[in-house]
Amino acid sequence: MHFPLFSLALLLLDCMDFGHSLHQRGKRSRRANTGLYPICKGCLLCSKDNGCLSCQQKLFFYLRRQGMRQFGECLHSCPSGYYGLRAPEMNRCARCKIDNCDTCFSKDFCTKCKAGSYLHKGRCFEECPEAFVPLEEHMECVEGCEVGPWSSWGTCIKNEKTCGYKWGLETRRRQIVKKPARDTIPCPTIAESRRCKMEKRHCPGERKQKAKVKGAGRRKKKRARAKERKQFVALQTTESTDL
Repeated sequence: MHFPLFSLALLLLDCMDFGHSLHQRGKRSRRANTGLYPICKGCLLCSKDNGCLSCQQKLFFYLRRQGMRQFGECLHSCPSGYYGLRAPEMNRCARCKIDNCDTCFSKDFCTKCKAGSYLHKGRCFEECPEAFVPLEEHMECVEGCEVGPWSSWGTCIKNEKTCGYKWGLETRRRQIVKKPARDTIPCPTIAESRRCKMEKRHCPGERKQKAKVKGAGRRKKKRARAKERKQFVALQTTESTDL
């Protein structure tokens, strides 16, 4: 009378043992996929030769190359020169398509350049474009001081005179059109001078004035010599009388 109940109890115990065995085998299988090799860390599926084949959620699949060999890894963040690309099937590390880029937001927009390059509008430059200057602190290009075109050369002068000398200086200037983004960024030269030859070696009327001065000097000397001769003659006359 109690035999069917006893059989049912044995059947239930067998089912529980079978399920537990499957569960343990599943654990061993997962450990084999993710724990046997150090390279399998974070993998959902992994092999000894190829490394990770798929990654856990939120991790990025990265295909590392070593010589002729390549193997997959699952990383929290992508290495230099790559950016994280999220996709429904699997997240992966995609290569930056910008030269000298260390970190990028997308394949064609860099956020940090490698050493020696300056960042400007998502690109990397060895030298900043025109009208931009390098900011060494952050290795990026910022707006510099913008100046207008040069004026023509001014008049050749010396000692505020445009004549009377053989050589002088002429100057040209340009205006600051836009101030730099930071006060620490200097503006280029806005004035420069160069040596020039004066068109008129002598100023108008200068020769006549010099001639007058020379004539007056000669007349003064002549009068002085005449006065000396008179004094000498008077002295000779006095000496003769005394004798």
